[in-house]
Parts: sequence; C-alpha cells; structure tokens
Amino acid sequence: MTSAVPRLGVTFIPTIEPERLKDFARAAEDSGLDEIWLWEDCFKESGVAAAAAALAWTERIHVGVGLMPVPLRNVALTAMEIATLARLFPGRVIAGIGHGVQGWMEQVGARAASPMTLLEEYTVALRALLDGESVSTDGRYVRLDDVKLDWPPAERVPLMLGGEGPKSIRLAARLGDGNLVTSAVADDDIRRTRDLILDEIGADGAAAQRVIVPKIAATGDGAQQRVDEEVARWGKPADRGIGVAGDAGTVAAEVRRLARLGATSVAFAPTEDEPDLLGFVEFLGRDVKPLIPT
Repeated sequence: MTSAVPRLGVTFIPTIEPERLKDFARAAEDSGLDEIWLWEDCFKESGVAAAAAALAWTERIHVGVGLMPVPLRNVALTAMEIATLARLFPGRVIAGIGHGVQGWMEQVGARAASPMTLLEEYTVALRALLDGESVSTDGRYVRLDDVKLDWPPAERVPLMLGGEGPKSIRLAARLGDGNLVTSAVADDDIRRTRDLILDEIGADGAAAQRVIVPKIAATGDGAQQRVDEEVARWGKPADRGIGVAGDAGTVAAEVRRLARLGATSVAFAPTEDEPDLLGFVEFLGRDVKPLIPT
C-alpha cells in the first residue's frame, strides 16, 4: 500500500481562473511532475473540460479529476466522457468519483436519499461500462438497459473513489482502484483511511490500492503564514499538520513521511493567495521531486 517513491502531483484548485490552466499544466509537465489533479467543485469549474484541455496541452503527465460528483452525472455520460479522454490520451487519465457535497447536491436538485447506495450502484456500472461490458441494471438510482460503449478505453482506466466517512472509504477500497483522501486532513485521518483499507481488502489488496493524499503547501517569504491562513479557510486548526511550509528539503521530507503513512501519490495544492503560481509548480518539480528518493 505504501510506495518508497510516491508519485508527486500538483492540484489546480478551482479558485484559480480557468484561463491560467494552460501555463500551469505545461509548467507541471516541463518541471517533471507526475500528475495534475483537478477538482469539480460547485459551482466553479468542470473537471472533465479542464482535464481534456490539460491533456491536450501536455504529452506525458497524468491528469486526474478528483472528483466528479455522481448525483450530477448520468453514469452512461460519465463513461462516455472518461472513455473518450482515455482513447484520445491513452494511459494518462485518472478518473475520480464520489457522492459530492450534499449541500451542493441539494442546491441543484440532485441530492440522493441514500448517497452510499447511489455511489455503489454507480461505481459498479461505471467500471463495467469502462471495461467494455454490456450493462443492464435496475437499481434504486442507476438504471441501464443493454448499454455498451462503442469506443471503450483500449486499456484499463484507474477509477478512484473519494469520501471521508468509513463507509465511503471501505467502498472505495472494495470497488475502486484507489482512495482519494479528502482535502485538509491530518495524519490521524490518513492512518484511519489506511487501516480501513487494510481491514476491508486485506494486505494483498491494500498493496495494490492507490492512496492519493492532497496537501496544502507554500514556500518562500511568508510561507507559514499563508499555509496557516489557508488551513483556517477550511475551518481547521493550524497545528494539526494539514499544510507544509518551507524549502525543498522540508517539502520532500513531508512527501516521504506521507508515503510511510500510506500515500502512493501526494498532490500539493497552492494557497489561494500564492504570489507565484508557476514558480510554485516549478519548485515542486525541479527542486522537491529530485530530493524525494533520498
């Protein structure tokens, strides 16, 4: 479940203007980062549209959407979109789904009475569709009648599930290829996720399970203050280790520490007031990443 050298990524948070994604994505690739992560927060930016653009502007880097809220999307449409991206950009797409923030789902009239039932039905159907199967199901929420993609992905697309409750974490372990850990979490939350995965699928299954851990970060002048203020925006105390501030050695040490806790990928997010966004991306790839294996 842990990785000696976890993959290093950067998150394009949806408080950044969409038109800045092009330079952001290219900087991430050019600096040697492994992954770009995108959010689909209501009512900011589309994860799928942004992923398509980021993939088109780059050639190597993996792009993940973490996550697409399933109440907003018919499962057949989600399968079509993921499959199209995977056919256009083979081997570079990481799909993430979850039950979404219930208040937002309420706002758009899509809140499910049982979010867990919806997510389980949806995940099973989506995985089968992406695997090229013909799917018929008559569940509480997901209903398909002999639906089959004409152009399924040529290779398996990793399907990640997000959620912070124990039932969501267990479901992700059982049905997904990985767990998307909720943003702004402390070490105890990561340990709890790891323990629930182990309990749900055992050591052999957990060894293959991806665990993507987001982390707020900043470097340079005023870094600690910016991290503390960002953590406060999430309504969390500044002393729980949710963010990291410092030079390349400090941030690389944090990546190694998170790997020991169970992270297979670490996706750093800038603060909302990051004064040099592209410089932050380049710092992660050019300065931090070479220090991680040491």
